[in-house]
Amino acid sequence: MGSVRRYFFLIFNLCQKEFLSVLKDPSSRVILIMPIIMQTLLFGYAATFDLKEVPYAVLDQSDSQASHEVLQKLRGAGLFNQVATLSGSNEIADIIGNQKALMVVYFPADFEDKLSRGESSQIQLIVDGRNSATANAALGSFNAITMSYNAEKDLGAQLPVQVKTRAWFNPNMETRWLILPGMIAALSMIQTMMLTALSVAREREQGTFDQLLVTPSLPSQILISKALPSVCIGLIQSSLVLLISRYWFEIPFQGALSTLYIGLFLFTLASVGIGLSISAVSLNMQQAMLYTFVLLMPLMLLSGFATPLTNMPELMQDITYINPLRFSVNIVRRVYLEGATFADVYQEMIPLVIIATITLPVASWLFRHRTS
Repeated sequence: MGSVRRYFFLIFNLCQKEFLSVLKDPSSRVILIMPIIMQTLLFGYAATFDLKEVPYAVLDQSDSQASHEVLQKLRGAGLFNQVATLSGSNEIADIIGNQKALMVVYFPADFEDKLSRGESSQIQLIVDGRNSATANAALGSFNAITMSYNAEKDLGAQLPVQVKTRAWFNPNMETRWLILPGMIAALSMIQTMMLTALSVAREREQGTFDQLLVTPSLPSQILISKALPSVCIGLIQSSLVLLISRYWFEIPFQGALSTLYIGLFLFTLASVGIGLSISAVSLNMQQAMLYTFVLLMPLMLLSGFATPLTNMPELMQDITYINPLRFSVNIVRRVYLEGATFADVYQEMIPLVIIATITLPVASWLFRHRTS
């Protein structure tokens, strides 16, 4: 019994030593607690598929009592928010393509005339299919409203009002068309940030970083030599995802490769800047990996990759403007699915340039600061 007691007493002492070694470091205590709190809040607020608001536009060529009654029920639902009234079908491309509205409700000129003759009449619903989950949820809510309208009206037809749906940019509303184009940016960011975050930390741990410092190379030259290979690797990885999406899953590519790769280059440059900043402040590979994983999850959640940004609280929507993945996911999806030109997406590239011009000099300053 005495030997068994000593055995477990030794285990207790060793466990106590491990707890003390972890908890006595203030930075370790913060890393153990704060990421859990932050990620729980992010999942609670950001990772939601619930529709809170559906922006829509109306093209009412009927301008009749019947169409006004349907629209009144739509406004009374509390979920739908009318953002525009269109005067012609030529305005639909702009409002859907630029994501000003999730859907356009179109009443043909003979909408009420058919109902008055006891015939079925159609409402055409044009939806943005790039986010198929949100579009399907909005369609379900709209269909419930039309069913309620049909139940209230005895117009002599089995289904007085029918809804005809057209999904732009994703005709079959396949979730794969939402996920894979976004992965062209998201997967490369994960690999690129991890690679750059480990680059300097690995050399510090192996002791070769000090040897690098005594060479004639300037900190800026070291920074560029660390950045360029990571940028190239990130673009190669994006290209692999692009090829698999296009030729294996047969998702048609609608845009120009030049526009796509300009956006991907700027995004990769911004990601490398973040990764190098992490690498510059990390003393070893373990720290670099920990900091990277803590940062990657919020970047993914606040990008609009899986859940719509409009579902998030306004504060979190504001925070997403410092997230390069938010802009790159939108650029890739618009170019890939919509065929957006450089003129359509250049405004999304400006924040990427700003992020890169901030993070890369910060990383350079950290290199000089840590090496001085």
